[in-house]
Amino acid sequence: MEVRELTCIGCPLGCQLTVTMGNDEIKVEGNTCPRGEAYAKKEVTNPTRIVTSTVRVEGGTIERAAVKTASDIPKGKIFDCMKEIRAVKVAAPVHIGDVIIADCAGTGVAVVASKNVGRA
Repeated sequence: MEVRELTCIGCPLGCQLTVTMGNDEIKVEGNTCPRGEAYAKKEVTNPTRIVTSTVRVEGGTIERAAVKTASDIPKGKIFDCMKEIRAVKVAAPVHIGDVIIADCAGTGVAVVASKNVGRA
């Protein structure tokens, strides 16, 4: 039987969760809403994260544009995703929502701009 302690990020309450795993069963205690149970089960079986970073911009009013994954990706793919993001250079202008990488690190998730950058 494995026990993990988590802080829920499903809502602003930040409940302290106790997750007990064993016998193909996951038991969650400490949540005050259903989102806590869903978060805990996902976190212990298939953790995912949103990745935020910046990319280089050529000919822009600033040198870097903020980007993020369009949705969460498997936690184990974060370093592969960052490797691709670091290699990218885009030409200005950049607009919020522009797709910078269509399929980052084979996750099927796009990396999109989250900041506007005008031409210099």
